[in-house]
Amino acid sequence: MATEATGIDHPLLVDDFLESRRYQLRLADAAVDDHTLVCLPTGLGKTTVSLLVTARRLHEAGGTALFLAPTKPLVQQHADFYREALTIPDDEIVVFTGDVKPDDRAAVFEDARIVIATPQVVENDLVGNRISLRDVTHLTFDECHRATGDYAYVYIAERYHADAADPLVTGMSASPGGDTEEIETVCENLGIRNVEVMTEDDADVDEYTHDTDVRWEQVTLPDEVIAIRDALNEVITDRLEKLKQLGVTNKTSPDLSQRDLNEMRGKLKKMMDNDQSDGYKGMSTHAEVMKLRRATELVETQSVESVRRYFERQREAARSSGASKASQRMIADPKVREAMRKAEAFDGLHPKFSQARILLAETLGINEGERAILFTESRDTAEALVEFLEASFDVRKFVGQGDKEGSDGMTQKQQQETLQQFKDGEFEVLVSTSVAEEGLDVPEVDLVCFYEPVPTAIRSIQRKGRTGRQAKGQVVVLMAEDTRDEAFFWISRRREKKMANQLAELKAATDDIEETVGDDGQAGLDAFSGGSGEEDADAGSAVTENGNSAEVGDANSAEVGDTDSNADTTGDAGLTDFAEEARDGDDIDDDADGSDDAVVATAGVEDGVEVVIDQRELDSSIAKSLSTHDELVTRLETLAVGDYVLSDRVAVERKSAADFVDSMLDADRSMFEQVGELSRAYARPVLIVEGTNLYGQRDIDPNAIRGALASLAVDFGISVLRTESETDTTELLATIARREQETRDREVSVHGEKTTKTRAEQQEYVVSSIADIGPITARGLLEHFGTVEAVMTAREEDLLEVDGVGPVTAERIREVVGSEYE
Repeated sequence: MATEATGIDHPLLVDDFLESRRYQLRLADAAVDDHTLVCLPTGLGKTTVSLLVTARRLHEAGGTALFLAPTKPLVQQHADFYREALTIPDDEIVVFTGDVKPDDRAAVFEDARIVIATPQVVENDLVGNRISLRDVTHLTFDECHRATGDYAYVYIAERYHADAADPLVTGMSASPGGDTEEIETVCENLGIRNVEVMTEDDADVDEYTHDTDVRWEQVTLPDEVIAIRDALNEVITDRLEKLKQLGVTNKTSPDLSQRDLNEMRGKLKKMMDNDQSDGYKGMSTHAEVMKLRRATELVETQSVESVRRYFERQREAARSSGASKASQRMIADPKVREAMRKAEAFDGLHPKFSQARILLAETLGINEGERAILFTESRDTAEALVEFLEASFDVRKFVGQGDKEGSDGMTQKQQQETLQQFKDGEFEVLVSTSVAEEGLDVPEVDLVCFYEPVPTAIRSIQRKGRTGRQAKGQVVVLMAEDTRDEAFFWISRRREKKMANQLAELKAATDDIEETVGDDGQAGLDAFSGGSGEEDADAGSAVTENGNSAEVGDANSAEVGDTDSNADTTGDAGLTDFAEEARDGDDIDDDADGSDDAVVATAGVEDGVEVVIDQRELDSSIAKSLSTHDELVTRLETLAVGDYVLSDRVAVERKSAADFVDSMLDADRSMFEQVGELSRAYARPVLIVEGTNLYGQRDIDPNAIRGALASLAVDFGISVLRTESETDTTELLATIARREQETRDREVSVHGEKTTKTRAEQQEYVVSSIADIGPITARGLLEHFGTVEAVMTAREEDLLEVDGVGPVTAERIREVVGSEYE
């Protein structure tokens, strides 16, 4: 790849489109020779490095290049860049997201030279056996620091090394991890053996970077806000006293750490596993503490408006059927009610609002800046800030695509239009949640303002990467005095310093790191290629914490796609013998009800045993694990009944122990309705109940659970099987599938459909959904008024005449039916 004065010359690159930067060429030369992690500060062209490697690989090795990025906006951004930079026809550089129909994606993938995709889509298509990675000659993992735990990157990397004829991996990140162990974990999970690091101190890089001024500004909370916080903290202290009495903690201060709370939860879980009733009570109290801590965090660090919205959601949750005792108890507490009243009465603003306005005025007015970004963790706060700032500035919000209660997300098109308008200078202030942190081509700005400190070095560095690329910029972090902001501030400073030192050390000691990941990673690569057939039983596991101040990015490697390579030889003989001795069964009517159900799909698989998996089961690791089993072929469908189809007569409904108990109480779609449909569609229906402590789920009489199990077996003819974990379930499904298709020579046939509700059931469903009044009250209302319409238009005093309808229920019905839609 030759270097010229103004550009880079290569058959697949548009002439002089890319500026020749020595550090990018050096990184690309290294990455084309081995599986490589490229560490480069944000804004200095990591994507260009990957593009250079892709051009080399496609020119020299042919095949297809696959580029993975974590979000749809990033995928589209990279696709636009590749189409501009490469001479490859635009229609051969395809975007591969969930917006493309599954049936179309296989053809799209096969015909493309470059596929740029979200990892979840590729993961699903690999599990569903729709695409093959055999001819992929270069796979790029953008923002590869995500490759921990059960994130899709880990599974895709495993499949790539196992399936590709000539694999090459490039991982890219500005911030691969907070310490050597995290970086090594990312490398091991992606099969990376070479690490290339460049920092802003490198001579080749220095000329393309500028200083970033970072400062922290404290604000003081007003007395009214402190009073709300203190009232909530009193309740937290009271609940911690109760947990102390249970012996799970010695701390009762409301500012205890997330680690302390996690330790408490672990001790309570052990108590529950031992069937100690105090464990269940303690876990409910622990949940209440977590909710209260979230409220105090909002009022301290975000805004009173955000805590008002939070309390309103908690009120609604406490009113709903099946509400947790934690929610009900919290909302009923006098101190919490006092805090709620104070929040409703407060008509001021959090001091961060006015401070943000001052900073923007200084940057855009006095200093004649052009653009600024204001980041916040909370969508509620982002929307409130836009409303507050638009009186003084031309401001827009930038949030994720998902709709949340009371807040609409942005479509991908809206996101792209907003960013383009920001680049074009059509407005001057972008208020964004974390969606704009990772890699999006947000334009150079004069100010990046953090509404709150970010306790994770990765995210903090990514945000700061939005300034200082072309000219000197500044970063300001707002911090509320004597709040969790201060704790996050110190965590953030410590981690950023640690990461900077780590990258410097990593650069100085890449040989040692490469030797470590080369040894460990090579074992993984041998396993990918089927070399030894032995597993690393200590591959590690990940724990993701959803607590308010949980440390993000601490996950270790997880056992994704765990396979038992000896499955065919450590029990099949016994199963085969059993199968031969079992009664033939060919004289059994395979349709339990004698009906001739329509077959949606039938697939005899010549090269392996097939398992058809419902799309909704992708949330578990089972589908991925099954897809990595030798001689198992997985296929994804949206199944009408069941979760797994293992033959023409065996279909499986899978429930965790908690789901099993919950579904006993589900008024809309009960477990008995589900298994009834399953037994009508398949001759050998199976229910797998997964997990331990079945009788410890919720506050239900164990005899009720035993009764349900007895009914399933006796009344419905369902085989109820117990497994301990997802791994156990995976092996059981594989065993049944092999037994059915290999031993008994049966094919896979997917059939059956959900039973349509009767008109009366539909009417009961509509009425029961009003304010969560439930099916019994719904039937009473319909029997009294005669029609759904009459129930909807009834006056409150008329509603009170129905048995089971009291003043609170009547008021809620009228409130839901009669209020304006907002």
